[in-house]
Amino acid sequence: MEQKQKSELTKQLILDESFKLFYKNGFKTTSVDKIMNATQLTKGAFYHHYKSKRELGLELISSKLQQRVYDGMITPLYEEGNALEILENTFSSRLKSFSVFDKRHGCPMNNLINEIADEEEAYQFALKRIIEEWKAALIHLLERGKKDKDINHTISSSAAAVYLISAFEGVRGLRKLYNDDQILDDYIEGLSQYIKQLAA
Repeated sequence: MEQKQKSELTKQLILDESFKLFYKNGFKTTSVDKIMNATQLTKGAFYHHYKSKRELGLELISSKLQQRVYDGMITPLYEEGNALEILENTFSSRLKSFSVFDKRHGCPMNNLINEIADEEEAYQFALKRIIEEWKAALIHLLERGKKDKDINHTISSSAAAVYLISAFEGVRGLRKLYNDDQILDDYIEGLSQYIKQLAA
């Protein structure tokens, strides 16, 4: 195996294992030592790729977290079809797709927002960028729905986008308190009722 390829595999292993640890145990309580134990690599391997845990955290946000939100919540919003159906399907299908682990531990992005976003501008910027792109995708879909006369033209697309994101992230947090999916079922029903109110 070429050295460059081996180096990239090592870096990806560090990203994958640190994501799991940050998600399960939190960013602050996960040390570089714990990450190295999980990867079975040396600290030298870590510092070859990252100057600090902070740098690792920023790359993790801009790669793994961003890709996760893109795949699950942004890309589907650009599909062809009825805007209201796409909206409801994207949010409800995503909730239904989560594993038991995901439900117990909430949203990894929202967890980081609550844990570290108020501490440093670099984290704020990286996390806000994902939210802003999600918001932009929702606004695009809502505006298309208005043009197609599926959505009430008096609705504020920006306000609706912020509400939808906030409600989704909120229920992900609430689900951590419960041992069953009733809270998610109630959210999905409430989501359906809200989306009906957006109709033209």
